[in-house]
Amino acid sequence: MAVKIKTKNGLIDISNGVIATVVGSAATSNYGVVGMASKNAIRDGVDVILNRANYKRGVVVKSEDNEITVDVYIIVGYGLKISEVSRNVQDSVKFSLKNQLGIDTRAVNVIVQSVKVLDE
Repeated sequence: MAVKIKTKNGLIDISNGVIATVVGSAATSNYGVVGMASKNAIRDGVDVILNRANYKRGVVVKSEDNEITVDVYIIVGYGLKISEVSRNVQDSVKFSLKNQLGIDTRAVNVIVQSVKVLDE
């Protein structure tokens, strides 16, 4: 499935894989995010950290009327305030989607799948 964006010059299709890569890169760049997690945690393992090639398994994209809703599944470092980390992920994902792809986001839902102890 792809997101269709109407512009004055025509229609642009952006695949969910491209959106997932941008979302995953933006999410994992935040302090406190250990990595991306799978949306199917029971099948794939609760604490398995996805690598860059598998970001699509940790992102769900729904599109409506030139806007998208994104669900992001992450693993957060132990001892950090989850609400602050989640807020930072929401802000950076919204900024990256608008800045890199020109997509407006209706909502960015952050789902914390696990908490891990950060190495010092």
